[in-house]
This record gives sequence, C-alpha cells and structure tokens, in this order.
Amino acid sequence: MSADRFLSALKKEGLKVVEVGSWRTHNRNHKGPWGPVHGVMLHHTVTSGTAASVRICRDGYTGLPGPLCHGVIDKAGTVHLVGYGRANHAGLGDDDVLRAVIAERTLPQDNEANTDGNARFYGFECINLGDGHDPWPAAQLEAIEKAAAAVCRVHGWNHMSVIGHLEWQPGKIDPRGFTMWGMRARIGDRLGTR
Repeated sequence: MSADRFLSALKKEGLKVVEVGSWRTHNRNHKGPWGPVHGVMLHHTVTSGTAASVRICRDGYTGLPGPLCHGVIDKAGTVHLVGYGRANHAGLGDDDVLRAVIAERTLPQDNEANTDGNARFYGFECINLGDGHDPWPAAQLEAIEKAAAAVCRVHGWNHMSVIGHLEWQPGKIDPRGFTMWGMRARIGDRLGTR
C-alpha cells in the first residue's frame, strides 16, 4: 500500500492522525528490503510524554537510527506518523512465527532470531513505560485496535496478522500491560474475522 493509502486507511477507521515532517519518505530502505509485508507488530516505547516519544521514534538514538516505527500512538489515541517503508522496529525474529502470521494461524513460541522482521511488518509504537504500572487509557487501546484493523482491512488480513514484539523475538516483553490475545480479539471483532 502506498503511504497515502496508509494515511487514508487510518483516517477512514476513525483515527486522529498527525503527520510528522516528511514521514512518507523517511525510512531505512537503503539498508534492506521493505516487503513483502505480512502483518502488524505492536510495541511499547518505554518512554513518557508525547513530544519526546515521537521525536525518539522518528529520529532514533545512538546505535539505532530512526524511524523506529511507522506510527506512534499516544495516550489520547492520536497516531503520529513518523516513517513509511523499512523501519528499525522488529529486528530479527522467528521464521516459524512469520509462517504462522502469513497463514493466519495460532502463533508458535518464538525461540529463534533468524528472520528480518523490519522487512515484513508494519510497526506501531505505543507510548507506555512498559513497567506494568503505567496505565493504558481506553482511548489509546481503542486507537491501537483501530490502527491495526485499518492496515489489516486494506490487505485483506484477519486479526491473526497482528502480533506483539514479545511474540516475535525471544527476550522481548512488549507490549506489556495488555494481552495480545485480548487485543487480537478486539481487532477480530472490529474486522468481523473472529
């Protein structure tokens, strides 16, 4: 899908969207392929504050250049678009998990890091400290549901095409504070695929 169609899909799903700089062409495509894309990956930022979180996700930091995702979902439920194309968000993960996402079936336990996820997943960073105490406001959870559903709707995917970073890469814990099975259920209800 083009960057313009991505934006249109998010808005059509009822999301408030903020376009940050030249997000349509801000990517890491010079470092490797972008696609074929097979799913949506959710993360938490381990940061607080919208402006600082968006800046980090757009620009990255020493050792990990941005963009670190495609969209940042803030506590109020606004999606801030920071990049489009290859982004440094998924890293290496389990090829068995990728096969399950493509087949839209139950995920196996991730136990390898042998497959480039940055080429295969859209990424949404959700502002949360990820400490198990920082709350997830209802507006933010609804926006996560809508953003993932919007991408799935365009591609004709069902809710099983949405995963958490913790389901992709051994040792990751994000997103922490809600369950992926619960979020997938919400997305499935929205899409009518559950």
